[in-house]
Amino acid sequence: MESPAPDRLAVAVASGVAVVAGTFLLTGFTPRWVVVALAQTVILLLPDALIASGIQGLGSTAQPLLVAGSGLLAVALFAAIALLATRFGRGADRERAETVFLVAAVQTLAAFLLTITPGAAVLGGALGGATVGLAGARATDPVSGPDRRGLLRSAGVATVAVAAAGAGPLARAVRAATTPADTRGDADPDPLVERLLAVAEERSFELAGAEPLVSESFYVVDKNPADPRVDADEWTLSVTGAVDEAVEVNLDDLRSRTAQHRFETLRCVGDPVNGRKMDTALWTGVPVSSLLAEAGVDDEGCCVMLRAADDYYEEFPLSALEDGLLAWGMNGRPLPRGHGAPVRALIPGHWGEINVKWLTEIEVLTEEATGYWEQKGWHGTGPASTVAKIHHVETREDGAVTVGGHAYAGTRGVSAVEVSTDGGNTWATAEVTERLPGATPADADPESTEAVGGAAVDAWRGWRHEYVADGEHEVVVRAVERDGTVQPSAETDPFPSGASGWVRRSVDP
Repeated sequence: MESPAPDRLAVAVASGVAVVAGTFLLTGFTPRWVVVALAQTVILLLPDALIASGIQGLGSTAQPLLVAGSGLLAVALFAAIALLATRFGRGADRERAETVFLVAAVQTLAAFLLTITPGAAVLGGALGGATVGLAGARATDPVSGPDRRGLLRSAGVATVAVAAAGAGPLARAVRAATTPADTRGDADPDPLVERLLAVAEERSFELAGAEPLVSESFYVVDKNPADPRVDADEWTLSVTGAVDEAVEVNLDDLRSRTAQHRFETLRCVGDPVNGRKMDTALWTGVPVSSLLAEAGVDDEGCCVMLRAADDYYEEFPLSALEDGLLAWGMNGRPLPRGHGAPVRALIPGHWGEINVKWLTEIEVLTEEATGYWEQKGWHGTGPASTVAKIHHVETREDGAVTVGGHAYAGTRGVSAVEVSTDGGNTWATAEVTERLPGATPADADPESTEAVGGAAVDAWRGWRHEYVADGEHEVVVRAVERDGTVQPSAETDPFPSGASGWVRRSVDP
């Protein structure tokens, strides 16, 4: 088989780019875009062991790399379609118009099969075919490629498609990922929330490299190359399974119930022992126990399966859910889409994977089942491991060193943090932040001291330690739980059950 002329290959690539950009014009960065659809297909085809390895090795860069690779794959796919269709048209001695139509038709069909989105598929195919048509190639000549002006016209179509996609849908996609799906209650700041956040700020240590007690940049992890867009006005949550009576509520129903504000920390099961996938926010919502009581849980109920709008699902013991929160607010704002808008589950003290985002169903089970990540070899449905992290190291010319970070033990709580500056031979007690306020009723008086009384059940504490050193040394840190249990020293990898162990860091003042 003859190799395509370089100019003809360039036209095919331009056609592939035009299809990818054209479908993005109508779908934006959603699961309906051909690139995201390809990425989802790749995830389904990859072995579970390779996915686990990618999560551990690449961390938060895994998904962007997957999307970028899928984008190149999509361009190559539609370019190959253009090449094959034009070759068939030349072989059948068809007119140029027939060949262009063939290119557009096959690209449209391929885009539709990937996305099941007719409008985007037709637009993408039309733009892809247009790049071939404007190239001016002689369809009956098997050797010659497009003329140079035709090649420029072809490239121009692809460039305009990319520019249009960048000017509109891309900007909307970025805004959608960082702004709430629900704007109700978004007008005036809540004085109680402002006070609680102010208390958290006052109790935080100022440590470069370490977040304050309420994280400024909260980690985002989920299985999706692109997150779902759930209409808050159409959203419902159902409680089904082993219950006396199924219950279904919408967002207004939830918001009409007695709400509370809670400081809660989330840690991803894929977080390395000194990683960055652990953060804290002030969440607003209603205890899930009120819905369970309304539905009437069967005595035989042992477990629950939480299901989400993106087809994610996780199973865990019913007892863990009873203290959970159905959250629609985050730091005084409606929940952002990337964090599960309009409603997500928060399960105190447990790994992040069971804190299901975009929640749509709570099914009470009478027998244990297997969740999404458990099917892929992870075992993160239990309580999160205790950890103390070192994210701040500051040295001064006089030999003084300050180290610091956060410590978290789930609902077991952190009572102390111990630091060794000689590799673990001797230990000193670090200074720790005052505990964050406990769960606060949303209708509490913001001027009352009771509004910030008690302590958060499931929130980290900051720590810092200052000492003098005269040479390179190893700093080791460990947390002590409320009952005196010391964080285990043995270090384990995140896969399959979450990382644990003492954090060690070399310091050279």
